[in-house]
Amino acid sequence: MANTSSRTLRLLSLLQTHRHWPGPDLADRLGVSARTLRRDVDRLRELGYPVEATRGADGGYRLAAGAALPPLVVDDEEAVALAVGMQAATQGAVAGIEESAVRALTKVVQVMPPRLRRRVDALRAGTVPANWGGAPPPTVDPEVLIAVAQACRDTERLEFGYVARGGDATRRHVEPHRLVPLGRRWYLVAYDLARHDWRSFRLDRLTAPESTGVRFRPRELPAADAATFVRSGIDKPAATHTVEVLVHAPTDVVRGRLGQWSVVEPDGDDRCVLRMTTESLDWPAMGLGAVGAEFEVRSPPELADVIREWGERFGRASQERSA
Repeated sequence: MANTSSRTLRLLSLLQTHRHWPGPDLADRLGVSARTLRRDVDRLRELGYPVEATRGADGGYRLAAGAALPPLVVDDEEAVALAVGMQAATQGAVAGIEESAVRALTKVVQVMPPRLRRRVDALRAGTVPANWGGAPPPTVDPEVLIAVAQACRDTERLEFGYVARGGDATRRHVEPHRLVPLGRRWYLVAYDLARHDWRSFRLDRLTAPESTGVRFRPRELPAADAATFVRSGIDKPAATHTVEVLVHAPTDVVRGRLGQWSVVEPDGDDRCVLRMTTESLDWPAMGLGAVGAEFEVRSPPELADVIREWGERFGRASQERSA
């Protein structure tokens, strides 16, 4: 028989992974009898863990919320995932958790054995956060994220308010499947009970999620996985433009102003070629104006049209000011 202390820790770890465990399933996972399982549960209760038991055909055990956060038991892979996840959270799109994520990351790494710390350090050293520039990503309320994640974990139907892209506000009743972080956004993949079809919902547009307490049997997702489903449903990305401009200014000057978002290469004395790929031609037009130098648009022709339109609009504004 396994060591009693080790088995108790294993029991605690299993109770922390699911909201409810049927008694026979839990005993089978531990390789013990129902009587031994009851003794191990009592031992956890003596240590302060609020384990609740239910009787009947659907009887089993669940770890309830206590007055204080009890110590958590995680394995090696979970510990590494926690550390990497906390690092990502310090720069992520969940509102208001950056400072808390830094504190949690410090605590997790501090108690790690050297072999795990080396793995985390290697992942941290080999990961470069993207500098997106422009507008910040849409943020997600942490309480919304947690509520939706719990409903996915517990296979419980969920109700929430949702604002569609066009601005229409509706109330949705769904069977949540998975959360998907994609790009700079979070998505919920769920079966919409009113529309009788699968949908993906952006979490930054989702409000007031409420679990109904009604359990459901998971349906088969019509895709290889949740991430594939989300990608297939997202609108096709806007057409990108490859910009090339000859700028009559020193390379260092242009790099200092636009080098973070473009490639700048010298082209003779006091001039350079700027290249970038962008979805909107407004940004290179604005950036070129900020350089404060003459330039010639080589491609695409649409950029010259945008600059001409800007010039006409600015000219009208200056004339109105003079009048």
